[in-house]
Amino acid sequence: MLGGLGKLAAEGLAHRTEKATEEAVHAVEEVVKEVVEHAKEAGEKAIAEAFKKAQETGDKVVKEVTGTVTNTVTNAVTHAAEGLGKLGQ
Repeated sequence: MLGGLGKLAAEGLAHRTEKATEEAVHAVEEVVKEVVEHAKEAGEKAIAEAFKKAQETGDKVVKEVTGTVTNTVTNAVTHAAEGLGKLGQ
């Protein structure tokens, strides 16, 4: 009789241990899920910021190149016009 009670107590303890383990695993899964979501959001934000900075840098380079080309062409045309003016004199 006492052996049966011991076996029953052991089974009850095993069941409670299994349930507690399942709850702990579930809690860890939730924490991991939250950490992954935060990491994903942080990564997306970092990528967006990097892309924005790259785009701003690209825009700046385009403006600088456009300005340089415009000045070079303007100087070349001015020089050519001056040269033609001297030929016409």
